[in-house]
Amino acid sequence: MKLYWNRLQDSLERLRANKLFETFVIGVIIASALLIGAKTYEEASRFDQLLRWLDLGVTLFFLFEIIVRMAAEKRLLNFFRSGWNIFDFIIVVASLVPINDSEMVLVARLLRVFRVLRLVSMIPELRVLLAALVKSIPRMGYVALLMFIIFYIYAAIGSFMFNSVDPVLWGNISIAMLTLFRVATFEDWTDVMYATMDDYPYSWIYYLTFIFLTAFVFLNMMIGIVLDVMQKESAAEQLESGEGEAAEVHWMRERMVLMSEQLERIERRLEEQGKG
Repeated sequence: MKLYWNRLQDSLERLRANKLFETFVIGVIIASALLIGAKTYEEASRFDQLLRWLDLGVTLFFLFEIIVRMAAEKRLLNFFRSGWNIFDFIIVVASLVPINDSEMVLVARLLRVFRVLRLVSMIPELRVLLAALVKSIPRMGYVALLMFIIFYIYAAIGSFMFNSVDPVLWGNISIAMLTLFRVATFEDWTDVMYATMDDYPYSWIYYLTFIFLTAFVFLNMMIGIVLDVMQKESAAEQLESGEGEAAEVHWMRERMVLMSEQLERIERRLEEQGKG
């Protein structure tokens, strides 16, 4: 019995690692996303029964796929040591909520929307991007705090200077910050500038310096933080998979360390022989 189970686990492991199977799973995830989108059209009500059967088929396939991955592990606990596996498990279990119950239909539909996120766990490149985004948030928080300070200072100046020009845009500091956010996103910001230039001809300096700080300097700082974290995450992914430039550099360093240790041992032996 144990021998049969081991053979079955080996077969499931090969199926799980099969590229064709992974591609098929990604295709089913995309089909699931299209299925969810189709249900938002009124014309889809004519195919309601067909869409229900397709949704049931997708749900059963996801259940089969997660069981294959869990059964392929030598120890079931190893499956839950990966955060991505836990994420997939929660998504699949949430998809089992029946959609035909009138009280749970909204919850079930919302839970099925999150099945699209399984693409992130299936594609390594997307995992690197998401991990880099999450890990860069704490560092971006300091940039966001500095941006808030700049927004606050410029909003206070704008409220004091331009309140008489347009109270709708500069009535108080909170409204002024919303106006500056409009300027920072380049949403008809020239109209705001030209309106104040009628009374303050040199107010263009106020807008240009603000745009330079927010749209150029701080935005590039944000991008730099994300790129730095992405580079580190990509290197970690390559080391884990054993492929890529980072893995090759790591392998070369290990070989150099081993060669250095061997040379040291040879030198010590030669010194001992010389003394003898």
